[in-house]
Amino acid sequence: MVQLNRPHIGIFGKMNAGKSSLINTLTGQDTSVVSALAGTTTDPVKKIIELLDIGPVTLVDTAGVDDTSLLGQERVKRTLDSLEQADLAVLVFAGELDSYDQQLMSAFTAHHIPFFLVHNKSDEQKLQADIKGVDVLEFSCKKPDLPALLSLIKKHLPPSSHAPCGILDGYVQAGDEVVLVIPVDASAPAGRLILPQVQTIRNLLDIGAAAVCLKDTELAAYLKTHTPALVVTDSQAFKFVNSVVPPQIPLTSFSILFSRQKGDFEAFLAGTRAIDALQEGDKILIMESCSHTVNKCDDIGRTKIPAWLQKYTGKKLEFTVLANLDALPENLSRYKLAVQCGGCMVTRTQILRRLEKLRTAGVPVSNYGMTIAFCHGIFNRATELFRRK
Repeated sequence: MVQLNRPHIGIFGKMNAGKSSLINTLTGQDTSVVSALAGTTTDPVKKIIELLDIGPVTLVDTAGVDDTSLLGQERVKRTLDSLEQADLAVLVFAGELDSYDQQLMSAFTAHHIPFFLVHNKSDEQKLQADIKGVDVLEFSCKKPDLPALLSLIKKHLPPSSHAPCGILDGYVQAGDEVVLVIPVDASAPAGRLILPQVQTIRNLLDIGAAAVCLKDTELAAYLKTHTPALVVTDSQAFKFVNSVVPPQIPLTSFSILFSRQKGDFEAFLAGTRAIDALQEGDKILIMESCSHTVNKCDDIGRTKIPAWLQKYTGKKLEFTVLANLDALPENLSRYKLAVQCGGCMVTRTQILRRLEKLRTAGVPVSNYGMTIAFCHGIFNRATELFRRK
């Protein structure tokens, strides 16, 4: 299935351990600058490659955790921040393990990140210590054993990070007809479909179902002669589409589909109901997961959802917007609700780590599609298909 759930493989270690050389060896390109000068890598460097039997992954080259230069503290912080995005960690070290390496291993464990060790420059110095409880690969970037390295990546990379279930697997059968409502308006990208739409179409092709793509203005006429097994709409068109689609035909949105694949569907279900408990002046956290040019009139997260929430509750609410995968704000407990986008541009791991922090702070979490459906009085209908099983 076409998807952007590229697992992130973080390459960690001290300065001059050979992290950048390992990245270049894996990619077969000069992706990262290699130098004998300590501290060459300053910010995390990302490179997308296709790994055999795994698919596309994002390799992340990080700064050395022993950087004590003037900017070293900030570099190390960014290295540790990248743990939030990692599905797998590879610890590269030369010589013997020391306290910096041990601290990294403890951080991997604390973040529940699977990892293995690469003893680099092993052609120059063999490893003396017997390291137990973790896989250690003897390696040299001058004479790399790529099959062994790829084998360990495949062994430790969680399958769920690169082989998620299909968006509609188990809910749509071969031969079914599914209507995808795709409005073409000011918020639609010129000349292309957005990723949730593309991924849903591909999943339907894999299932053997027919994907019928219509604009919202074409839907009513089509339904006069067709009875599809399901209608999936852009969340922003929920109100209109709900008024057109007969009640016997299941209806949901692309964002709600992604709440299952990229997030925690049950947590979103429970969190959405917290909208009814919002009070005057409550703080709401809107969580985007990508960067985009903001259209203040039509932006879904910054303009429309805040307006719908305030109209539904009749309360004046305060909103904080978190862009891309920026760190969550301090003192999360001050927020009465968080609303996560569908997450088509990020991995499930990245969203689940966000949700875990919010859950720990006691903050209910909804997602864009569920919030929009709730504010328009169609929450039960929009989620019914997935609550049946």
